[in-house]
Amino acid sequence: MSAEARVSQDVLARLAGVIESRRAGDPAKSYVARLFAKGEDAILKKIGEEATETVMACKDGVPGKIVAEVADLWFHSMLALAAHGLKPADVLAELERREGLSGLEEFALRKSSERDQEERR
Repeated sequence: MSAEARVSQDVLARLAGVIESRRAGDPAKSYVARLFAKGEDAILKKIGEEATETVMACKDGVPGKIVAEVADLWFHSMLALAAHGLKPADVLAELERREGLSGLEEFALRKSSERDQEERR
């Protein structure tokens, strides 16, 4: 793992720790606690809003705005991960698993796996 990848993973792990520490906090004092208190639908709504804002920022083509909106999207996605007992490391492991596969190969493997699961039901 490169030094850059370790730093990125460390930042995500630290942020996940902050989210976990604030999750059950006072909703009047913590944005994270407020979203968790409102329930998963509030978190999912924020992900949808941030995804739309990311698309609009990309359409505008302003690099700083794109970075800011993607950061918001990642943050709210991390709240959804935490709500399901998952960590950024789980996503990073999945991305690592996909590394070296073309998008078409990965999609075909996923579809095959989904069909296998359906047949077992």
